[in-house]
Amino acid sequence: MPVRPVVITGEPVLHRTAAHVTDFGDDLRQLVTDMHETNDAANGVGLAAPQIGVGLRVFVWKMDNEDGVPAEGHIINPIVTTSRVPQERPDPHEDSEGCLSVPGESFPLKRADRAHVVGVDVDQKPVEFDATGWFARCMQHEYDHLNGTLYVDRLDDRYAKKARKAVKRNGWGGPGNTWMPGVDPDPFGHDAPAQVE
Repeated sequence: MPVRPVVITGEPVLHRTAAHVTDFGDDLRQLVTDMHETNDAANGVGLAAPQIGVGLRVFVWKMDNEDGVPAEGHIINPIVTTSRVPQERPDPHEDSEGCLSVPGESFPLKRADRAHVVGVDVDQKPVEFDATGWFARCMQHEYDHLNGTLYVDRLDDRYAKKARKAVKRNGWGGPGNTWMPGVDPDPFGHDAPAQVE
């Protein structure tokens, strides 16, 4: 089953540090393939292994960028370092972030404008690049997943309260909640019919 269910906040694997990959065999290749297919089916820009219930330090992305990085890729055992995170309040129109593991919700969060990413690919070849803007945001978001942090864990008090209410309203916050990309309705509305003017 190439497309895998996405686990939702409250699932323990999302809230603990993922393990370093040590086995670079066929299982890892299959995992990366499944993650790409799951991310595509979910209309995502990025997906970390814990989001499909696998506690390993792997994430994939599919996002155009202006940094000369392939629009689709993966990284294993990454280290992401960033520029300073701006201290001003996030702009609800410019800084809203979403997550496939907090489906259908979005909240404003400030992120660093630049991220330096280092790791390896499935062949253990080095991967290293600098990301800027929204691509840098994506890299920080996925790296957080590998460290047991969801973006809602980083929200300021005002938005954190709204996020907690959304989690409660949706019946999340404990194990066992998932959604199936390509089967369940897209929680962010990407599969909604276009409005006719």
